[in-house]
Amino acid sequence: MPELKARNVGPSGIEIAYERFGAPGAPAALLITGAGAQMINWPEGFCQALVDRGLQVIRFDTRDTGRSTHFPDAPVPDFAAALAGDLSTASYTLSDMASDTVGLLDALGLADAHLIGASMGGMIAQTAAIEHPERVRSLTSMMSTTGEPGVGEADFSVFAELGGPPEDREAFVDWQVRALRLAASPRYAFDAAATAERAGRVFDRGYDVLGMQRQGLAVVATGDRTERLRALRVPTLVMHGDSDIVCDVSGARATAAAVPGAELVILEGMGHNLPQQLWPELATHISALVHRVERGRPVEPFSGLRKIADQS
Repeated sequence: MPELKARNVGPSGIEIAYERFGAPGAPAALLITGAGAQMINWPEGFCQALVDRGLQVIRFDTRDTGRSTHFPDAPVPDFAAALAGDLSTASYTLSDMASDTVGLLDALGLADAHLIGASMGGMIAQTAAIEHPERVRSLTSMMSTTGEPGVGEADFSVFAELGGPPEDREAFVDWQVRALRLAASPRYAFDAAATAERAGRVFDRGYDVLGMQRQGLAVVATGDRTERLRALRVPTLVMHGDSDIVCDVSGARATAAAVPGAELVILEGMGHNLPQQLWPELATHISALVHRVERGRPVEPFSGLRKIADQS
C-alpha cells in the first residue's frame, strides 16, 4: 500500500504519515504503536491477518516518530525531575496523542473506528476512549497498562548492558535486533532476519531518540488512568503475554479489572512483541470483538479469564 500523509491533523495541526489496508467499506481498525515505534513495527502479515478477517486496517506514525511531525526544538526530557514532580520538560501528554488519533480520523473522514494499541499505543487508545468515547467503537489494549504505580512495570535489569542506540545505521540495526530479542517471546521463534530488515527501515524513515524520550515522558506526565477507566463504557479487549518483561502482565490484569465488562486474554509464552505464530490467534480475538460490535449485538461482561496455551 502507498504511504500517505494527512496534514493539519488535530488541535496541534501536525502531519501524520499513514497507510491503509483492506476494503474501504470494511470496519476501520486503527493501529497505534508503542513508544518510539513506527507504523512499520506493525508487521504487514499481522495487518493482512486482520484484513483477511474482514477489517480495514490503518497504521500510522505517531508524533515524534517516522515521517510524522517531530519536535526537535522541544525541551530535552528530564525524567528524574518529572518523577520528582517537575513536569516542565514534558512537551505533551497522552491526551495530545489521543487528540492526534482522533484528528487522523477526521482527516480520513471517519466518524469513529476500532482502536488497537500496543504498549504505549494501548495507553493512547485508552485515553482516546476515555476522552473521545463517541469516536471509539471498540478498544483493544495490548501489552499495556493503566499508569497505576506498581503494575505493568518493566524489568530494566535485562537491558542494563545494552546501552543507547548508536547513530551509525549498521550499528543501530545490530543494537535494535539485540534489544528486541531481549524483549521477545521466549516460547516462539525470534526472526532475526525480519527484525534486522525492519530495523533498517526504521532507521531510514527517521529514528528519533529524543522523540522516543518525549513520548516516554508523556506517559509519566499523564499519570494513572484507573479511575477514568472505571467509567468507560466502550467494548474492550485486553491482551497480554505472560512473559512480558517490558510491561508486566499485572498491567493487563489492572486494565481489565478497571474497565467494566472488559475481556482479558493472556497468552502463554508471549513477550513484548507480536510473534508470527500468534498472528492468527491475536487477529481472531480482535476481529471477533469488532464484528460483535458491528453487528450491533451487546457485548456481555466477561467475568472470567481466558488463557491461551501454546499453539505451536
